[in-house]
Amino acid sequence: MNKNIKLAVAGAVLALSATANAGIIIPAGEWTMDINGNVNAFANYTSVDAASGTRGTDATSSTFLAVDRNTGNNANKAIGINTGLLPAWLGFTGTTRQNDVDVSFTISMQPNVSDNTFAGDNRTPLFRQTFMTFGDKSWGSIKLGKDIGIFASDAILNDMTLLGVGAGATGSGYGANAAGGASGQPTTLGGIGTGYIYAAWKGQVAYTTPNMNGFQATVGITNPNQGHGTGNQDRYGFEGKASYSFAANDVTGKVWVSGASYDVDTKASTTYALSSTDGSTTTYTTTTVSANNYTASVADIGANLNVAGFGLTGYYYSGKGVGSTLLGLDAVAADGSRRDSDGGYVQATYVLPIKTKIGAAYGISKLDRAGGDTSGLLKENERYTIGAYHPLTKHLNLVAEYNNVQSQDHGNYKAENKTYSAGAILFF
Repeated sequence: MNKNIKLAVAGAVLALSATANAGIIIPAGEWTMDINGNVNAFANYTSVDAASGTRGTDATSSTFLAVDRNTGNNANKAIGINTGLLPAWLGFTGTTRQNDVDVSFTISMQPNVSDNTFAGDNRTPLFRQTFMTFGDKSWGSIKLGKDIGIFASDAILNDMTLLGVGAGATGSGYGANAAGGASGQPTTLGGIGTGYIYAAWKGQVAYTTPNMNGFQATVGITNPNQGHGTGNQDRYGFEGKASYSFAANDVTGKVWVSGASYDVDTKASTTYALSSTDGSTTTYTTTTVSANNYTASVADIGANLNVAGFGLTGYYYSGKGVGSTLLGLDAVAADGSRRDSDGGYVQATYVLPIKTKIGAAYGISKLDRAGGDTSGLLKENERYTIGAYHPLTKHLNLVAEYNNVQSQDHGNYKAENKTYSAGAILFF
């Protein structure tokens, strides 16, 4: 499997302790073509518990991953068969070496499994990668195009739920009645919003250093679109990361740090937030947000250690004006004040003698009040995960997970959902 697709696919294989393998290699003149990817599908069942307390009138419903859905048809549960956190994937990468320069291109598509609409085929396939690279192992490489973001990419690639589902059906911001995933989205959330901010897929120009005895760094500029309700922006986003990987006998590990900074210009706008649900009618409150300019900044640190079948991962992030779940979502108060946010996750895994990997994880994402925020603002999303991942063959892995997500606002509102999932993921 080529170097670039490993970033999004083989990271999941390595998380299982299997060896990343090449895809379908085809010589084509001066080029070598690599066709690779995965197919996965999971049966998901999410039960949504009745909430306690009263939802605040300024509730930021988009970041509640658990919410009282005991209203309407089938509203206290979500069932479906769809992809997990990692979408089904079909990637095409061509590589060649010309004039002492390694040159490559990658184009990929992410088809869907199903949705809960009448015809079952309303979701649009994703196209997450279209980029080129050129470089040499002596001086590094340059990437131009769309690929996974630099900041927080290691957080999601080290999440064991990348092989499975993680947080499945979600709160009112995404729709608890989805087919096991976020409403309108072809994937589930894994640990996004319950331990880390989504790295997303961004247009970028990035430089990666050569590997210097395990140390490597990447810096880049990104499309300046990482702010909710943004207008014109006066600079690109800046993202970067540095990592150190090590191996000694049966001990392997990696330590990394990354960060991002964006200038955000917001236009004056009216926002809508969920106020209450009486079983048949959902009402919304409106808030007028003033035009504003601010800098969103965030940094993280993480580490992964593996020894004798045991694996341990720890991760933490902290930001200002970056919100929760998605970079820029619910980042500022109505008066333009930046909200602080932080979170992280810990994860432990063990490979049994039968080669089944079992794991447990805890993650949390917090959002602080700012400006005129009151009790209805999201306070935290918390997740507990237990999973089992078994390599039935060299390429086919069976997966079973239990995920519990609890959400709480700054007042007395609390909600909880539980997702049970079972399925398989096949890499090629």
